[in-house]
Amino acid sequence: MTAAPSIASTAATRPLRPLPEEAARLAWVDVAKGLCIILVVMMHSTLGTGEALGGEGFLHTVVEFAKPFRIPDFFLLSGLFLGRVIDRDWRLFADRRVVHFAYFYGLWVVIQSLFKAGSIVGGADGSAEKLAAFGLHLAEALVVPYSTLWFVYLLAVFSVVTKLLHRRVPPALLLVAAAVLQILPTSGLPELLDEFCERYVYFLGGYLFAEWIFRFADQVRERAGLAVAGLALWAVLEAVFVFTPTGIEALPTLARLPVVSLALGTVGALAIVAFAGLMTRAGGPVTAALRACGERSIVIYLGFFLPMALTRTLIARFNDAQPDLALDVGLASLVVTVAAVTVPLAFERLVRGTRLDFLFRRPAAFHIAPAPAAPARLRPAAAPREA
Repeated sequence: MTAAPSIASTAATRPLRPLPEEAARLAWVDVAKGLCIILVVMMHSTLGTGEALGGEGFLHTVVEFAKPFRIPDFFLLSGLFLGRVIDRDWRLFADRRVVHFAYFYGLWVVIQSLFKAGSIVGGADGSAEKLAAFGLHLAEALVVPYSTLWFVYLLAVFSVVTKLLHRRVPPALLLVAAAVLQILPTSGLPELLDEFCERYVYFLGGYLFAEWIFRFADQVRERAGLAVAGLALWAVLEAVFVFTPTGIEALPTLARLPVVSLALGTVGALAIVAFAGLMTRAGGPVTAALRACGERSIVIYLGFFLPMALTRTLIARFNDAQPDLALDVGLASLVVTVAAVTVPLAFERLVRGTRLDFLFRRPAAFHIAPAPAAPARLRPAAAPREA
């Protein structure tokens, strides 16, 4: 007797058009992504500004508080919609989940490297030597994730690994193996393997539990009072683990301990889901702003490095020139963060529909399968289940 197709397979082959009442459950994904990308930019901006100005400010505390869940939630959200394409043929899958990320990674590796060309070529003499050093740098970026772009690189890797394994390894076993990799000490491994072991469990969890996560977001909006109380309790416990020292140099706080870090990453990711659900229920300009950032999170992620570096440099020079009017580290970090988030959005809007559109939108020439007709907000397919 032939087994019935899995839910994921069925969902992957039928049109996926959200109903009007589903709009809220889709909006929270963008709100959560918006919050996460702001936290990521804040982290880079704050640490860099603190180093440039020689101190720490109030945003350093926020950055430290968010460390256990900031990246885990981003990967969990990225895994939510994998079920839509994982059972498609390899050509379409590769177009959506490999070529898409590879295009932006390769393009922006070159762009970022051009801005850092002076430090990359180092003391090379002559045009040929400089060109060879730059070429070697680009070749290395193919196997070692470059700078801030490592997240885009890993998304392609995670997608391929999951497609290769999801029908061959039972989901529970795959999830346990990913959790073990996260718990094991892997800091001595090459960077790509280290990041893979540290992050894969969250991406896989987003894929396997997509349906449950969306139901959780629905329940949060239905029981707002209970959700707010839960978030308050989580925030207190998060702070306790993050700011309680262990006396261990390699693991300075409770949040860094094995198993604890996995638990905090998982619970923290769900806390962001709950927060986003509540924000979409409340509405308002803050929710709209977060959603706008989430809808264009790739734009912010790809483009934040230059306005961040430029604003930080300008503030450092201003502080040196005008010590009586100098910005403290906390305020300076906030200004750098705002610039790093808003400038890419403004630039993307400026170049949209022009010849520079390729910076943030993959041209048709770089598709290996037909491009989607429209960027519709789609509900994730359920994780595959045996009939």
